[in-house]
Amino acid sequence: MTDAPAIEDRAQAVAFLDARIGSGARPGLERITGLAEFMGDPQLAYSVIHIAGTNGKTTASRLVSDILGVHGYRTGTFTSPHLHRVEERFSIDGQTISPEGFTEAVSDIAWFVEEYERRNETTITYFEVAAAIALSAFATAAIDVAVIEVGLGGRWDATNVVVSDVAAITGIALDHTEYLGETIGEIAGEKAAIIDQDGTVVTGPLPPGAEGPVTARVAETDARWFRYGDDFSIESETLAVGGWVADIEGIYANYPDLYLPLHGRHQIVNLATAIAVAEVFVGHRLEEDALRVAVGATSQPGRVEVVHRHPLVIVDGAHNQQGVEGLAEALSVEFRDEAYQLVVGLRGARSAGEVLVPLEGQIAHVWATAPDDPAAQSADEVATAAAEVLGVESTVVEDVADAVAAAIEAAGPKGAVVATGSLYLAGEARASLVGTDSEPSGVHVRYEAPVVIDGEEEEYEEEEEEEE
Repeated sequence: MTDAPAIEDRAQAVAFLDARIGSGARPGLERITGLAEFMGDPQLAYSVIHIAGTNGKTTASRLVSDILGVHGYRTGTFTSPHLHRVEERFSIDGQTISPEGFTEAVSDIAWFVEEYERRNETTITYFEVAAAIALSAFATAAIDVAVIEVGLGGRWDATNVVVSDVAAITGIALDHTEYLGETIGEIAGEKAAIIDQDGTVVTGPLPPGAEGPVTARVAETDARWFRYGDDFSIESETLAVGGWVADIEGIYANYPDLYLPLHGRHQIVNLATAIAVAEVFVGHRLEEDALRVAVGATSQPGRVEVVHRHPLVIVDGAHNQQGVEGLAEALSVEFRDEAYQLVVGLRGARSAGEVLVPLEGQIAHVWATAPDDPAAQSADEVATAAAEVLGVESTVVEDVADAVAAAIEAAGPKGAVVATGSLYLAGEARASLVGTDSEPSGVHVRYEAPVVIDGEEEEYEEEEEEEE
């Protein structure tokens, strides 16, 4: 039997996790299932909402957590990847866990990880350890519901160790084809595998090629299915200062005049999906005033985020063609009608030409760079491909902060810069201008939500708000 590893401070906790970076992505459930069982299956201590999707799943996860938070639920939220600090992946009651809390959470599972590895002659991956940290920390905090974002795909993702009360798929597009398949149908099948037997699933807009595999999984599991466009939808949306005002037709009620302080019309779709997920979980309509507070206070760092004004600098973690399409639409509809200085860095096997083609006609110059990421593509390769597809000149600047500075200088105080290509790029670009802090929504309060019985709403009493 191994001795318990010494995890006494944040540096040691981060080192314990980072030691597994080299183990790579190894899809499969045998390791996380075995580890979770060895730990006493902490994921069985609370309800679970499991969220997959090619894009929008982090935004939807955070929105669901905030909406349930203002309705009196204690929430734990696990998302990935992080922009700046690993602690960002783990939130309890809307608050990112502290460095001390992270250290304690790693210490709690470290012996189990190493002893399981020794007994089974295997290595637990970085993401599997991160998932185990979340599952354990949420049980320790005695939360009511965990909102768990899928890392990659669904079927063989480590998060699929959970059994969900509600599963959600925000949308499906081509991405991670080396792991998930080369067609929409194949990818849809992988993501739909998070739907559990006799479960409930909520889906955002699905392309035609995804309909068959999701339908087949729903039939196989006898799941209840709530679909965007049929069971819930956007009734109307209006561009507003700093975001959008939308009327959402939910599953149980309509929610008019919701102010969403996020750029990008695609975020309204994420909002509609999040509302539907929350409705299905609570089993009745949401309390409108509480919903309005949750939506109006949301914060989504690195998602079409304005981080500088003169010049205008926008940071977005779009990393595939569908994500960049949303960014391109936001630039043309919500911001200046001019050519942008583009700071770009990509990772993995993605084609820079395919990913960036939606920005054609919106870019004045490309500043190609490479974030501090083992999977980052060569800045030279990105520069060549981006220049060809966008029809502009490109410059290689290896360091992200230096690339942002060069783009800002080229733009001048009246120009505009956009930094995109991956969340790793977005994180480094954001840090170079506004630092690594981000404000939580701060809307998680403790009170009993309205209970609807036979269509009649009963009274509820507010309790004192918890200290933030």
